[in-house]
Amino acid sequence: MPSEDEAACSGGVFMKNQLYYGDNLKILRECIQDVSIDLIYLDPPFNSNRSYNVLFKDESGQDSEAQLTAFEDTWHWDLYAAKTYHELVTSSTPKVATMVGALRELIGENQMLAYLVMMTARLIELHRVLKPTGSLYLHCDSTAGHYLKIALDTIFSSQFFMNEIVWKRFNFHADAKRFGRVTDRILFYVKSDKYVFNKLSTTFSEKYIEDKFRYFDEDGRQYRLDNLNPPGGRGPIYEFHGITKPWRYTQEKMLQLEAEGGIYTGSKIAQLKRYLGELPGQAIHELWDDISSINPQAKERLGYPTQKPVALLERIVQASSNEGDLILDPFCGCGTTIHVAEKLKRRWIGIDITHLAIALQKYRLKDAFNLIEKRDYDVIGEPEDLSSARQLALDDRYQFQWWALSLIQAQPLGGDGKRKQGKKGADKGIDGMITFLDDPKGAPKKLIVQVKSGKVKSGDIRDLVGTLDREKAAIGVLITLEEPTKDMNAEAASAGFYHSPNWNKDYPRLQILTIAALLQGAAVQIPPTARTYKKAQKETRTEGEQQNLL
Repeated sequence: MPSEDEAACSGGVFMKNQLYYGDNLKILRECIQDVSIDLIYLDPPFNSNRSYNVLFKDESGQDSEAQLTAFEDTWHWDLYAAKTYHELVTSSTPKVATMVGALRELIGENQMLAYLVMMTARLIELHRVLKPTGSLYLHCDSTAGHYLKIALDTIFSSQFFMNEIVWKRFNFHADAKRFGRVTDRILFYVKSDKYVFNKLSTTFSEKYIEDKFRYFDEDGRQYRLDNLNPPGGRGPIYEFHGITKPWRYTQEKMLQLEAEGGIYTGSKIAQLKRYLGELPGQAIHELWDDISSINPQAKERLGYPTQKPVALLERIVQASSNEGDLILDPFCGCGTTIHVAEKLKRRWIGIDITHLAIALQKYRLKDAFNLIEKRDYDVIGEPEDLSSARQLALDDRYQFQWWALSLIQAQPLGGDGKRKQGKKGADKGIDGMITFLDDPKGAPKKLIVQVKSGKVKSGDIRDLVGTLDREKAAIGVLITLEEPTKDMNAEAASAGFYHSPNWNKDYPRLQILTIAALLQGAAVQIPPTARTYKKAQKETRTEGEQQNLL
């Protein structure tokens, strides 16, 4: 685990796809090379003053009542924000300094200014790492989108603003005293006029086909009519079917099209036949109303609060990158961007500041593509040895707990995102849980977990046995940073065994797993039916099916 003022990096040259745990500003500054990224998508917190909970699955595959605060979408004007503001004013370009100074005068020192200051610092770094051919898509909503556009215009230049894409997330949304908010914004900027852009299309709607393609050839081919006027009104002038005017094509080409049946002459002036089967589809515009948000029953839904549809990211990745290009998501969340990048044969870098998100991304990559950490990609910033695990525990016990639970795929319980500590009282000493079915005729069974980062003693084992009895749990696990004493091992052994009726096998009822052992590959002993994180759909690496290249 790096120190507070140092980010762990991969060593400079990009060799494998990468997941980073840590502050994306530090990682961008210290680990991502200049002009190395082809496409950036970021979906940062919107400063909506909301708390976002991760939903886990229970043993039936449905959402569990237990939820966990992944992050609070609330920013505060504090010493860190003030320090970042000072850095921007004194060390950035004059335009950036003027912009953030004007925002401070306009809106004052508050949560919104803190958010904009933090985002501006990161957008400067994202502009630095982007290639001249690269693009950036910033996903936001109406809460702060207008301020973010000012920041982007300042950093990227307004001449490189391409679109404000409006994504219609919902068809209906009832708000009591205002019009229903059903859209997000995606601000699309490029680094230079050399940017990559692949024009995309979607299939024509049935209504469009019914309204426009009203004609049929003798062979049954369906077509619509288009004028033969030249672009800009300038074209070869000649007489065709009694009309002398500028035409789109040369006279020779017109006669060839007519001979092939491609010209309609049943009206006062000749028109071009556009056959439905020969057209790529409807060109995509900046209103995206054909991709819905992920509904609660969707197979791709993983329970992460701000998860975006695969189809949405497919459209962005296909439009602004090519196979082999390098995609960056600095607010990676549940990993939809890297999922799509992998599916569409792009390279990728993901960054997130919570071990909960990193764990979810790793399970998603394994489920969807059978990708294995270290073999297929690197995870940078997570503890790899006992000393770095100790450092994480010292830096942030809450993140240490999340990381430790992820090593055995246990569901974290409780947690207060504001205070960065576990919930007290309600969970009664339980830090995590795994539920499993071990008897088709019986109720689901529970495995409860406690995580200890400090000194441990035999009394901790007796307490956990008491919790096992009280909760009627099948198995208890103590994850400890320190080695257990002989008395602790004896207490654990005396707790006996859980007998699995399905597998006709005994499992230790109380198990002690050290961080050192887990880092060496040790695993909890449990019937092989348990799973906590929602399973991602199996994927194949394809070119995507949401839209076609024109």
